[in-house]
Amino acid sequence: MVQPRVLVLRSPGTNCDAETAYAFEMAGGLTTALHINQLRDEPQRLDEFQIVVFPGGFSYGDDLSAGQILAQQVRNRLFERLARFPEQGKLILGICNGFQVLVKTGLLFEEDEQGFPASLTWNTSGRYLDRWVGLVPGDSRCVFLWGIDKLELPIAHGEGRFVVRDEKVLQQLRLRGQVALRYRSHGASDNPNGSYDDIAGLCDPTGRIFGLMPHPERFIFPTQHPSWTRQRHEPAPQGRQLFANAIAFFS
Repeated sequence: MVQPRVLVLRSPGTNCDAETAYAFEMAGGLTTALHINQLRDEPQRLDEFQIVVFPGGFSYGDDLSAGQILAQQVRNRLFERLARFPEQGKLILGICNGFQVLVKTGLLFEEDEQGFPASLTWNTSGRYLDRWVGLVPGDSRCVFLWGIDKLELPIAHGEGRFVVRDEKVLQQLRLRGQVALRYRSHGASDNPNGSYDDIAGLCDPTGRIFGLMPHPERFIFPTQHPSWTRQRHEPAPQGRQLFANAIAFFS
């Protein structure tokens, strides 16, 4: 198998790029980190990669709103090339701030005359949250979640609440198979931020563009789990499977 090439996109304020690149390298990818300015000047470089990742952090300090400035740069310079990724059999992943960017670019759903039909905004608590959550996949074709029936991952965000314009938008997301991940633990809601329908992650209808608020790159070793010393067996590093699935897609 030829190693898939993975682009980890950096910008001012990104702080999870190294961990995300390492997770993909563990899974067998060949990673390259580029600053948004480099890619903006040479957008044709996107053609070199099979996977593009928008990692977590606080791009441009989350001025205006979380991910908004980076999303606008992507829309202005890179959107057309990235929008072709699914039809080319390529993948796009957005984690936390990267998910916020994907939502605000139009890569997950189209803008209409009223603007975007959904967004990510402040948690209902009004506070930054940093804790572990339970998760279950939704009814989607998401490549990154193949073979996964449940997850436990950490979150770290202040603007992670997924909201929609109205119930019709939510129904459309469900019908198109775009609800990829929900906050659930032991069969009950584990919603930390007030997201509509407990949504923690979305994919596009092809399942090849995926964004999620939790951080899979922060659970690739058993010892990263807060209960690893108290459990009889070390917990499986569930975040690692998302990266392995992305690499395996190209085999």
